[in-house]
Amino acid sequence: MARAPRSARLLAGLFATAGVVHFAAPRQFDAIVPRSLPGGARTWTYVSGAAELGLAAAVALPATRRLGGLAAAAFFTAVFPANVKMARDWRERPAPLKAVAYARLPLQAPLVGWALKVAADARP
Repeated sequence: MARAPRSARLLAGLFATAGVVHFAAPRQFDAIVPRSLPGGARTWTYVSGAAELGLAAAVALPATRRLGGLAAAAFFTAVFPANVKMARDWRERPAPLKAVAYARLPLQAPLVGWALKVAADARP
């Protein structure tokens, strides 16, 4: 089997790491789940962690890389409201933490672009 391009390997690694952390340390993610979502925050934390693990596999495998990249772009877009909630909730935190929360907002655009590039570079 051919080795995945570096960009796809890095994206898969990002998703795998984030997915594992959702299960290993869920409390930090529970706090940014928008209250408007039905059900409990922990459920959404686990669902998003499982989705990230699935995306890691999809991006890593050549046969599913194109679809995985497209799904990753959609995922990065879908979790943007959690980043907005975090930025709003952290307005009164110390400056370094507030900077992290605010920096996540514009970071979503290059993440979406990265995922779309991985999808575009995948061989049909």
